[in-house]
Amino acid sequence: MLAKFYEVNKSLPQRIFVYRDGVSDGQLGTVKDYEVVQLLNALQDFGAAYNNYVPQVSYIVVQKRINAKLLMKRGAELDNPPPGSVVDHSITRNNYYDFYLISQYVTQGTVTPTHYIVVHDTNAMPPDRMQKIAYKMTHLYYNWFGTIRVPAPCQYAHKAANMVGQVIKKSPAEVLADKLYFL
Repeated sequence: MLAKFYEVNKSLPQRIFVYRDGVSDGQLGTVKDYEVVQLLNALQDFGAAYNNYVPQVSYIVVQKRINAKLLMKRGAELDNPPPGSVVDHSITRNNYYDFYLISQYVTQGTVTPTHYIVVHDTNAMPPDRMQKIAYKMTHLYYNWFGTIRVPAPCQYAHKAANMVGQVIKKSPAEVLADKLYFL
């Protein structure tokens, strides 16, 4: 993927953000100890062939299936917080850098936030910047006119996996690897 990026752009990204969905709390250690390590090893191997390329990497787990509900008090009434609202204290964890983000607008019921857990971060960005990037990524899903609940790369991955699993029922052709054929 990075080789294709270099081929098209004649440069390599200085920062890489990985949004990983489908991870339960019990799998966080496995993600950190295995997936992140494998990614960093692959980047190191790739970097050796490209002038010792070493990007800054943030690996963020995105959790949708959570029990937290967030409400905002308006006078005597409780309402859903507006899209872009972040909670990064009080209900967050002590052992992880995490935050809750409400990125979507709901017309009925109580909005459920998305839980972001940063399991690896060499970008060393201030938390508010990391939160803004996550929120901006929810604007980039082109099949919807507003924001969605998860960052667009997660939604595209869901869509691609569904198409391959339900429709194609076999691995897609290698020539499609760098195309958004599933849109």
